[in-house]
Amino acid sequence: SWMGSGLDQQQSVQILQCYLQEDYRGTRNTLKDVLQDERPSQALLLKIADYYYEERVCHLRCVLLLLTYFQDERHPYRVEYSNCVNKLEKDLVTNYQKQFETLFKAESPTWETHGNLMTERQVSRWFLQCLREQSLLLEILFLYYAYFEMGPGDLLSFTKMFKEQGFGLRQTNRHLVDKSMDALVDRIGYFSCLILVEGMDIDFLHKCALEDRTEQHQFSNTPEMDQMLLTFGDIPHHGPVLLAWVLLRHTLSPDESSPVIRRIGNTSLQLGVFQYLTTMLQGLGGTGNNCTASTARMCIYGLLSFVITSFEEETLGSQQHLINAACEVLSAPSLAELFWETKPTMGLGMILDSAMGMFPHKTGLLLQLLTALLSDKSTAKKVYIFLDKMSFYTEVYKTKPNDVISRDDETLWRRQAPKLLYPLGLGQTNLRMPQGVLGQVAVGEQGYVVRWDYSYSAWILFTCEIEMLLHVVSTADVILHCERVKPILDLVHKMISTDWTVSDCLLPLTSRIYMLLQRLTSVINPPVDVIASCANCLIVLAARMPGKVWSSLHHTGFLPFASSPLTNMAQSISAEGMKAGNYGNLLVLIEQPRGEYAVTIAFLRLVTTLVKGQLGSTQDKGLIPCVLLVLKEMLPTYHKWRYNTHGVRERIGCLILELVHAILNLSPEGEASGSTPTLQSLCIYSLANTEAGQAVVNIMGVGVDTIDVVLAAQPSSGGSEGPGQILIQTVKLAFSVTNNVIRLKPPSSAVSPLEQALTQHGGHGSNLIAVLAKYIYHKHDPALPRLAIQLLKRLATVAPMSVYACLGGDAAAIRDAFLTRLQSRTEDMRIKVMILEFLTVAVETQPGLIELFLNLEVKDGAEGSKEFLLGEWSCLQVVLDLIDSRQQGKYWCPPLLHRAALAFLHALWQDRRDSAISVLRTKERFWENLTTPLFGILPSPSDITEPCVLETCAFVMKIIGLEIYYVVSGSLERSLKDALQKFSSGRRYEYWSQYVKSLVVHVAETEEDEGVHSFSETQMVISAWRMLLILSTSHVCHTPLHSSLWRLKKFPRILSNMAEELLVPMSVPCLRLGSMMATLLLILLKQWRSVVATAPDVLAPLSLILESVLQADQQLMESTKAKVFSALISALQIQGLNGGEISQLPQLLLCVCETVQDEALALIDSTRHAAQVRDVPDDKDSMETDAVRSVQKDQRDGVCVLALHLAKELCRADEDGEHWVLVMRKIPALHSILSALELSLRSKQNLYFTEAALHLLLTLARTPQGAAAVAGAGVIQSICLPLLSVYEVPSNGGFSRKSQDAPCWPGVYRLSMSLMEILLKTLRYNFINEALDFVGVHQERILQCLNAVRTVQSLVCLDEADHTVGFLLQLSRFCKEWQFHLPHLLRDVQINLCYLCQTCTYLLHSRNMLHHYLQAKNGEALASGPRAQRDPQTPSKAAAEGGGGEREEAEQKALLAVQCSLLKILSKTLATLQHFTPDCCQIILDQCMDLAEYRTLFVLSFTTSAFDADVAPSFGTLLATINVALSMLGEVVEKKEPASLSVASLASSEETQALKSLLMFTMENCFYVLISQAVRCLKDPSIAPRDKQRLKQELGSELSTLLSSLSRHFRRGAPSSPSSSLLPSPQPPGAKASHEGQEPFIQLVQAFVRHIQR
Repeated sequence: SWMGSGLDQQQSVQILQCYLQEDYRGTRNTLKDVLQDERPSQALLLKIADYYYEERVCHLRCVLLLLTYFQDERHPYRVEYSNCVNKLEKDLVTNYQKQFETLFKAESPTWETHGNLMTERQVSRWFLQCLREQSLLLEILFLYYAYFEMGPGDLLSFTKMFKEQGFGLRQTNRHLVDKSMDALVDRIGYFSCLILVEGMDIDFLHKCALEDRTEQHQFSNTPEMDQMLLTFGDIPHHGPVLLAWVLLRHTLSPDESSPVIRRIGNTSLQLGVFQYLTTMLQGLGGTGNNCTASTARMCIYGLLSFVITSFEEETLGSQQHLINAACEVLSAPSLAELFWETKPTMGLGMILDSAMGMFPHKTGLLLQLLTALLSDKSTAKKVYIFLDKMSFYTEVYKTKPNDVISRDDETLWRRQAPKLLYPLGLGQTNLRMPQGVLGQVAVGEQGYVVRWDYSYSAWILFTCEIEMLLHVVSTADVILHCERVKPILDLVHKMISTDWTVSDCLLPLTSRIYMLLQRLTSVINPPVDVIASCANCLIVLAARMPGKVWSSLHHTGFLPFASSPLTNMAQSISAEGMKAGNYGNLLVLIEQPRGEYAVTIAFLRLVTTLVKGQLGSTQDKGLIPCVLLVLKEMLPTYHKWRYNTHGVRERIGCLILELVHAILNLSPEGEASGSTPTLQSLCIYSLANTEAGQAVVNIMGVGVDTIDVVLAAQPSSGGSEGPGQILIQTVKLAFSVTNNVIRLKPPSSAVSPLEQALTQHGGHGSNLIAVLAKYIYHKHDPALPRLAIQLLKRLATVAPMSVYACLGGDAAAIRDAFLTRLQSRTEDMRIKVMILEFLTVAVETQPGLIELFLNLEVKDGAEGSKEFLLGEWSCLQVVLDLIDSRQQGKYWCPPLLHRAALAFLHALWQDRRDSAISVLRTKERFWENLTTPLFGILPSPSDITEPCVLETCAFVMKIIGLEIYYVVSGSLERSLKDALQKFSSGRRYEYWSQYVKSLVVHVAETEEDEGVHSFSETQMVISAWRMLLILSTSHVCHTPLHSSLWRLKKFPRILSNMAEELLVPMSVPCLRLGSMMATLLLILLKQWRSVVATAPDVLAPLSLILESVLQADQQLMESTKAKVFSALISALQIQGLNGGEISQLPQLLLCVCETVQDEALALIDSTRHAAQVRDVPDDKDSMETDAVRSVQKDQRDGVCVLALHLAKELCRADEDGEHWVLVMRKIPALHSILSALELSLRSKQNLYFTEAALHLLLTLARTPQGAAAVAGAGVIQSICLPLLSVYEVPSNGGFSRKSQDAPCWPGVYRLSMSLMEILLKTLRYNFINEALDFVGVHQERILQCLNAVRTVQSLVCLDEADHTVGFLLQLSRFCKEWQFHLPHLLRDVQINLCYLCQTCTYLLHSRNMLHHYLQAKNGEALASGPRAQRDPQTPSKAAAEGGGGEREEAEQKALLAVQCSLLKILSKTLATLQHFTPDCCQIILDQCMDLAEYRTLFVLSFTTSAFDADVAPSFGTLLATINVALSMLGEVVEKKEPASLSVASLASSEETQALKSLLMFTMENCFYVLISQAVRCLKDPSIAPRDKQRLKQELGSELSTLLSSLSRHFRRGAPSSPSSSLLPSPQPPGAKASHEGQEPFIQLVQAFVRHIQR
């Protein structure tokens, strides 16, 4: 009770509770600390007092609100308000009257009565509250009596009370009134006066007087009032009361008391009643949404109308004062219409009539009144017509002119000659008064006042007035003329802003404004108010036709301008070459010294309007000097200027920020304008880097407390124009501007001064982040905290700082405030959404802050395991409430809020906040609530009003997807499994597929019209649905996506969705969605291979899509093309190779070949371009705009590479090659490919393209037609020599050990080798010359490769050797040609092949040695080989072997892969050597064969081959080879598992079979070469007979042993020889019968043994 509030104990406790809940800015812990210490607890008491005062005022404002709207039919809660007023009505007046009396009689508290806290400052605060409450109580009573009648007794008691209190001036504590309280004291006086006037019921009196029933008025007999009012007259507030009483007495009893009436009337006029009324109405504020002000005007309107009707105008004092009051009254809504409906002989109509009587001698009064009478379009038309049809022209003459004749009594004059009314030049607009016009004359103080009976349009007269001003602008008459022109300009301004349709008629006036502006601003002492009026007119014009206004205004010199063209940002910012224009000079020379800023306010509005008009880039550049003036000269310093009027500084600040805000919200121009700055970039740069930005930061730093203080000091109860509201608006704009600057600022590594100022840590709580966060405590305007949080959100994203650290000790309290507002059901929904969006961003960027908001507490669980619980102040609790399915659709949980809550949860999942997720997962009904949106029925895409519903569903799908992805499917929550089960059983997959299809169709359809309003949401849903489908197919067991039937249905639907999107050729949104669909299709093709194989034809729609895509815009379509190509490749691999004719093949081939050709040509260009650029130093600012499609990069998944692969698949499908040939005739794609290939090989670029092209050529070369085409197109010229630049011949013979599968240039070389091999195989003699060229050019590499097997056993090296030997095998068939062209090379190759045979045999024989080599040299040979499959071990075995076992297994696999490779090389080597040795049959049977043709390949020695380069290959080598092959064959057949060759790891029987065949092939060729070489030796005369004998013996014994082993092996069932069909059958025909069932080559060997044993 120390605060003089008279509260009892219980009320005090309630106040404390409310304060702590609503307004306390701390946490429970801080409260405890405060209460323990005396000084903080005293401060707390003062804050509670402020809170209590504010609450009292708010209660009164609530009553005021009820009274404002309880009879307003348009208000949504009218009925409820009306009920409240009915309940209050009985006691409202008596209670409020008593309360008012108590307040003005209350003794002020002092420190003696109320303790030492009651300082002078507190007493003053108490008294201010006392005045505020008095003012509000009277305002409520005034509104009450506007609706309800006041009885005579009440009027008397109110009059007594107000008299006693001196209409607020005789307060008991008037010694406490200081200057700041004057406005409140005045308000108390105004309302006292208004209550009495309203109580006299003048409107009813007027009505009674008109209907002549005055006795019905309740105040017909009131002597007491008469007595009391006679004592009035000493303060201005009495004026209107006395005036109203005079009317009352004059009307009700005109005879009785005329002297009294006259006396009271004179008193009221002496008090300046009309000036008082004007001041009072202005003091009550504008009439925007201020019910009190409009009601007061209605009340005074009745009073004025009746006064003017009842009394002669001359008796009422100055006409100017009367008109001022009338204009102020008429600013209330609907009064102007009311005025035009009344008769001109009654009420205010009479003032209009008398003002018109002096027109145009005095223009000001009439125009002022008419301007006030303009309120809407209908009244504007009336005013226009009124002025257009004037019938009198009034002039004043000092003496009688010569050109008139008059009556004797001088009451009537007649004009003798026509007269031009304005002394203007010929051809200019003028008024001409004709001859014979009559004029009524009245003689007055000024001379003769003549009213000519002459009809004219006042609008023409106004034009003449402006012309006159232009004429006299540099003379002394200018001030007089300005006074006449200003009201005209004000009327024009009001006219065009009220009704634009009149503007055409006013063109003669508006078009002269530019000249007026130019002339007036350049005189020595410019008339500031007229200039401001001109600018105001231009603002209205600029809003409608900015281009025209700008072009005219540009030439007036009024606005700042640039004297030299702007080229770059630095020059612009320095304002070099910029002139301030006439306005700039006016500001500095006139406005700033005077402290009046009408022109500045108009200038800012004008520039803002022009900016909003979006004139286009050229005009925007013209506006740059204007904006620079504002940013450099005004924004940083405006708060230091001199001001005469309170509130103008705030208004200018607000207007400057509105201008900046408008510029930052301009949509960016389409064309990039290079280095010259645009308005927007200039603004951004200036705010980010100059003191303008600091000024904005200072505005934001005002803080919530200052705003509260300003709001509390406002005298008026509401209104939207008070200083508090303007301050709030300015701060809001500052937030928005800063947010946009940070959003639009070009990214740079340096931190701009603006960002520094925003994020620097000040002292305790002084940094801006904390100030921003504390705006959450602001209650008056919900947009203010919302924009503050939005800016915080932006800063949390871009600035490298911790918001949590910036908040310091206030963090927990601010968190509580955020959550309190988020929980409140009556809170503004947009604030809640913004808080959630801020938290969503914080999840990713602000770990400390989000932990504070999550507020998770660790539960004391088992050691090491952490379990979390929700803390009391956790935002998760609020979010859980928001997603509760039972809350949806209620007013406090609209769809937008639901969406924001889910976005926050999604952020938690995406950021893997495990602690929070673990709490949420296990919450009861969490998954059920979360998935609810997916089970609803959504409106059809064309009917969606709130697109956020789509986003809601998208977030749910994404959360489920992430949960499925991260959690092992076994441990998914039970309730989530149930939800997924319900999703599939409830046919929701079908529903959603159908819905997504309808969305897609909708996007495709609406694209033709204005574009899709909810495209981003649609895109989001489709993306989420795509993710859910993909994850469901790959991760979850209990979705239906594993049933083939379901997939069969689904697949065509996805395909048709994609087709819908991609068949609308030029629409950007459709292409984006199509691209997303294409990705989905690709993934499903891979996942659902089995289904697609049996699905209906997939290729038809895909080929249609491809055609459409290829016609669309190149830039947009790159990725989509790639995806469609990939999908076609997959589909072909799955479906197309099942045999079956593909009907789309020709069309598809055509499309693909066109693409390939275009892409290849583009690649050539870009490769050449890249080569040129590489020679030039890298220049960032290069103006290279016509660069060849520089996007053409070589990528593995690029369009070019995929198109080549697709072409390859199509050629493979086109087995006989007929379609292919036809297409190639139309499109010369091969030549383009080969040119690009040649260039790529030469420059060693475009690896992926090169590989793909070679694969395509390989596929083509398999058919004779294709091979002929490839060879004919010049493949050898494109590949042979350029291929040299691909490999550097290694000096040490060392070969790359890279993984074999990765694309690499050695791989390209291997592919080229294969291509030569296949071409030679297919074309045979037609290609032999090219093949020999190739082998000649690359002989060094070939020989090195054959040698390298000895030193490097990596799979890559072996692969190259394999390819090389394969090519040599084909070439060896043309031995004679080779011998003729390249004899030396042939000899080298033969020798190397023999050594290679020896190497392979040795490596295959001594496996331990090979294993050792691999471990020593080839760490990475452990990468499993291409053939090696996973070993099907039992789990127990795998577990037992552990890590070591895995390593060993990997080594075994690597060893096996190398052995397979060596075996392949060996078999091909022997097959090649077979062509270099004489034909067996021929050499055995043909006695006269020329042996010189064939060289001896093997030395006559039988030692087993050693791994040594010095030992020449011998017969021993060949026998060893047969032995190795035979022992391996034995292992394979018996399936035993030696440590050396884990044959069991060749899992499938096909692989085992292949290995057996390979071994047999090796043995056959080896026997063949052995026999042929042996017979050659035996027939060679140069060999000594002793050696021949030894040969026979050794071979005989060795071969016999081998034969016995072989026959043993075959008895167990051996594989047949793969080459039984290829090898010539050398044995005599009779031999076959004797060895039935034996392999032909064994019979051959037996025959040979018999031959040498003879």
